[in-house]
Amino acid sequence: MKLKQCIFIMMILLFVTAFSAYSKEDIPTADNSAFKHPQRPAAVFDHDEHNEKANLEDDCSYCHHVYENKKLIKDESSEGSSCSECHPLKSSLKNAIPLRTAFHKRCKECHFKSDKGPVLCGECHVKKAR
Repeated sequence: MKLKQCIFIMMILLFVTAFSAYSKEDIPTADNSAFKHPQRPAAVFDHDEHNEKANLEDDCSYCHHVYENKKLIKDESSEGSSCSECHPLKSSLKNAIPLRTAFHKRCKECHFKSDKGPVLCGECHVKKAR
């Protein structure tokens, strides 16, 4: 009888472990494909959930902004474009803000201003279970 109980408990533990590892791999993240060798995992980011919590459903241009001649074009949106199209990996002659800086600046400034959301490295860049 004890052997059956032990096997049953082991099967449950195996199932829970497998489910936990699978669900962590399905965590939505920000697109970091522009970085060839990222130093950290992609930031955890569920676009729709974030925008609902931040009341940004109707103002996509807040994050998906458009600048022309260093001036913000109000109510213009860069939706559908990747951030790396305007923000290079490194500083360039165009004086565009580098991609890593743009991500951190946009997210952290808003989180500090609203006193909500993660601001420390490990709060966004969560390591996946292996």
